[in-house]
Amino acid sequence: MSPYTMLDYMFFWTDWSKCARWKLEQTLEDQVLEKSLFVERPDWCEKWSDRLVPISRAIQWLWDRVDPKIDYVKIDRWDTWSMDSTLGQIVLPMLKQLKKDKHGSPFVDDIDVPEELRSTSAPPKENEYDTDANHFARWDWVMNEMIFAFECKNDDTWQDKFRSGEHDILWVPVDVEGNEVPKGDHKYTEMRRGPNDTYKCDYDGMKVVQTRITNGFRLFGKYYEGLWD
Repeated sequence: MSPYTMLDYMFFWTDWSKCARWKLEQTLEDQVLEKSLFVERPDWCEKWSDRLVPISRAIQWLWDRVDPKIDYVKIDRWDTWSMDSTLGQIVLPMLKQLKKDKHGSPFVDDIDVPEELRSTSAPPKENEYDTDANHFARWDWVMNEMIFAFECKNDDTWQDKFRSGEHDILWVPVDVEGNEVPKGDHKYTEMRRGPNDTYKCDYDGMKVVQTRITNGFRLFGKYYEGLWD
């Protein structure tokens, strides 16, 4: 915990403390109000923050010893048989928790989001160093795409909604040219649809979803170092 954060919570009833804590939890809509509502910390906080540094370091020292760290991971042989599925079971709930509890957003390239979320579609910024009004919305969109990809990875049935009907498969004896021949005189068999085959599949619709899944994994790799709270 930094000295400034300690002061913010020690003087929780003040306007400047409320603004500092609110800034950590603000939503996209709050960004519009930030300029008019934000109250800076008073000058004396600078002096007091220096005095609180030893206390802050002591708290951090204690926290480093209390906070559990992963120092051992057991990997069974079957965990790597389908490693993408194993990791998916771990990553998905972590992504959902991060999206719910995150306190900030990394920079997301305009090319990775729809047109309406790009910085070029946001209102003009007051200062060059300000984040644009779509900054946090871009990260929310990226996280949603990551979550969607891992949800599909963990669900073996996502393709079922594109399929209908029943299979009726016949294995027909044929010669080398594909002509049907009496059974026993053949060297090859050809799979054909039987008279009761009603199976249909929307391959175009399935491809659209698969493309979104693939892009979600691409975003996960590109913004892996942005997965922090």
